[in-house]
Amino acid sequence: MRDILFLEPVFKEMIWGGSRLKTEFDYHIPSDSTGECWGISAHPNGDCLISEGEFSGKHLSELWNHNRELFGNAKGEVFPLLIKIIDAKKDLSIQVHPNDEYAFKNEKGSLGKTECWYILDCDEDATIVIGHNAKDNNAVREMIHGKQWSDFIREIPIKKGDFFQINPGCVHAIKAGTLLLETQQNSDITYRVYDYDRLSNGRPRELHVEKSIDVITAPFEEDTASVQIQEFKTYMAAKLIECKYYAVEKYDIFGTAKFNQDKRFLNISIIEGKGFIDGKQIQKGNHFIMPNEYGEFIIEGNVSLIMSYVL
Repeated sequence: MRDILFLEPVFKEMIWGGSRLKTEFDYHIPSDSTGECWGISAHPNGDCLISEGEFSGKHLSELWNHNRELFGNAKGEVFPLLIKIIDAKKDLSIQVHPNDEYAFKNEKGSLGKTECWYILDCDEDATIVIGHNAKDNNAVREMIHGKQWSDFIREIPIKKGDFFQINPGCVHAIKAGTLLLETQQNSDITYRVYDYDRLSNGRPRELHVEKSIDVITAPFEEDTASVQIQEFKTYMAAKLIECKYYAVEKYDIFGTAKFNQDKRFLNISIIEGKGFIDGKQIQKGNHFIMPNEYGEFIIEGNVSLIMSYVL
């Protein structure tokens, strides 16, 4: 049987980051302005190491390039997904992502960025930016150049357990006091529309206004996918999303639950609790990949986790 691929996270310090990755997940973070944990990543800007077993010390990208059988011989130049935990102590910039075609043409062959968010925790009065109020592309241009931010931005309240799909072209921003798990295409392309005139090292951060205007979808169309929940004897399963790039599911396990790894590969992030997978201890903050043809596996304990896979 193939080994489970346990991964060492990569951490990113951000102008808006905090310390909850340490206090909530017991990670060893570089500072109290750490905004992102790249839990499952083979991106050049953050390539996770395998932490144990046959491939210990190798980067995930190495396995993708040289041991593709672990991933069911899935096609593609790069590992397709990137799984992050984001701690926003302050507001993130108002931003938008390009699709594959635009990114390939304008960002040196990069993938575009479709992503989704599962809200792990947030302040009682927390909000999030998803979408805009411009009626068409001309209005988008006018409102952005006119700095009509309060009219342009669509802000909605959120609570723990909420889920959002963020398609390319959707204006969005995570706000202060939000902790979430993000599943996305393996891309680091983000266009900043507005950054609250903040300074980083004494200078405003780079904006990408014209590229943003190029890719923003107008009018905004809300993604209306509904979460499907199933209850079993020892666990609950919620199908959060299935799209062209990924399927994402959440499981709450209370006891012993048996699963079958029949996907090309399966990404798993433990978001609450602790327990065992096939006798190996797992706990909140662990990220690992169940390789191709792993077959049946058993999870025991009181554990919540997010699974993702490619179709």
